[in-house]
Amino acid sequence: MPSPERVAHIAALAFDGERFLPDGATVFTEGSSIIGVSTGQRPVPEGFEVRRHDGGTLLPGLIDTHVHLIADGRDGALGRDVHRSGDERERVVRESLLAHARAGVTTVRDLGDNRWSVLERVSSRGEPAVVASGPPITTPGGHCAAMGGEAAGAADLVAAVDERAERGAPLVKIVVSGGAMTPGSDLLSLQYSAEDLALVVERADHHGLPVVAHAHSLDAVNLCIDTGVKGIEHCTCLTANGVQTPTDLADRLRDRGIHIGPTFGRIPGSRPSAQAQEITQRTGLVPAHRFVQVEKLHRQGVAVISGSDAGIHAAKPHGIVAHAVAELVGAGIATDDAIATATSVSAQACGLEFTKGRLRPGIDADLLVVDGDPRADITALTRVRTVVVRGTTITGDAGRSPN
Repeated sequence: MPSPERVAHIAALAFDGERFLPDGATVFTEGSSIIGVSTGQRPVPEGFEVRRHDGGTLLPGLIDTHVHLIADGRDGALGRDVHRSGDERERVVRESLLAHARAGVTTVRDLGDNRWSVLERVSSRGEPAVVASGPPITTPGGHCAAMGGEAAGAADLVAAVDERAERGAPLVKIVVSGGAMTPGSDLLSLQYSAEDLALVVERADHHGLPVVAHAHSLDAVNLCIDTGVKGIEHCTCLTANGVQTPTDLADRLRDRGIHIGPTFGRIPGSRPSAQAQEITQRTGLVPAHRFVQVEKLHRQGVAVISGSDAGIHAAKPHGIVAHAVAELVGAGIATDDAIATATSVSAQACGLEFTKGRLRPGIDADLLVVDGDPRADITALTRVRTVVVRGTTITGDAGRSPN
């Protein structure tokens, strides 16, 4: 009899986290881990339950590198959270994680919770893995200040980094420019000086923690590169005259090994938020300019990752990172490379390259099966058939047979 803990997943088409395997793959799992991967459809030893995914593509579970689990995916989401009780907030977090799991997302990086509510919660079986920063460090009254991460001056900034290390955060998130979703905040303005940011990076290095920065304006992006952050979220390079990408930007990002998360991904056909419309009117920023920018940076060797900023408003509910990947493909990035931004490359950016994002022995058994061939139609990533989170099947059960 097959063991319920030992499963062989067989598909005629597979993506291993970096490239497609046109002859497919047989992935062997035991408990929460992948114990073997064979290219093609191989005979299965006795003792494995066999699951055949005919007509589907087998991939590692997707990784969304920028989510806000406390946000409920409706307009005004971040502002609403401050009025919730702890129980109400936990309910929103659980529902957010469920939406990601149903969409094939098996790992998320939460880049802003409210007073440690995500960082310090205990995950339930079958939930996506969570890499959490805690409240983002921001200026008093600055972007996302309602989350409780306000800090100004050298002493406060050092204490803020130390507190994150003490609470077990695997990274430090800091808000360097203003942001669209906070009333009164200006994307073009700097919230911290070069000295402030350098101090945060130095103190984080002391604890062995990477710094990930929110940066929209070109001034903020330049500041982040010069002071040694490891990741830049948005990286819009916004000026009063729209997006301005310096000719040496790619070299500077690539040579310093900085990951950029352009935070693409929205429900197709959805209306821009009121904040986005205001920014467009004021600066001339339009999505097409960002697509051109990010495709060129990728082509020049910059490490691009897929994080959707999920949950912040109705156009960006939880579980939409597949749409972020589709937008990269639409921008001209090869399908293999685009899917890698939500698997192997994102795993590396999250410090999870040895446990997530690939079909490889020793990696967690996080699997996704979608209907169809993403090479022919990238929207196949949204047609989820089966999701397995660390060996636990969340949705889908097609093709099961004993061996």
